[in-house]
Parts: sequence; C-alpha cells; structure tokens
Amino acid sequence: MNSKTVATTAISSILALGVLTLSTAHAVPELPTAWEKCAGIAKAGKNDCGALNGSHHCAGQAKTDNDANEWVYVPKGTCEKITGGVVKAVKPAKK
Repeated sequence: MNSKTVATTAISSILALGVLTLSTAHAVPELPTAWEKCAGIAKAGKNDCGALNGSHHCAGQAKTDNDANEWVYVPKGTCEKITGGVVKAVKPAKK
C-alpha cells in the first residue's frame, strides 16, 4: 500500500464512524422528567417493589410473568407503548 491509499482509507474510516455516530445519537431518549409505575409487564422475579394487591412488599418477588399486580418503573410515556402495560402512578424524576 502506498501512503495515498493509507490516507484515503483512514479518512474514509473516520467519516464512516462520524456518520454512524450521528445516526445512532437520536436513538437514545432524553433523560426522563418523570417515571411511571407500569403494571402487567414485569417478568417473574424482576418487579420493582411490592405488589399492587399487597400480596408481597418487596422487589423481585413476582411469581409469574406479566402479572397485573406486579410493576416496574419506566420513563413517563413508555408504559402505554408496551403491550399489556397499564400506568398505575407517575412520579417526578430526581434531578
């Protein structure tokens, strides 16, 4: 390889990386301003806190996937986009 080919390859790689970075920069949402308590979407053992019906009072105790009484916090506006998700409460995000 001559120096012109090496330089062209290096510049092409840098430009491609820049395009890739720009195309993925908008895929990540902004930091949430509020959180929703989203019920009906938690996997077994992956709930965030106590069950809505009071059957237990701790995180990680969901017995089945997608139980309507088990919930996880998601950024506000997300729960309604998830099949089976039901918003039960909203709280402001910490700053």
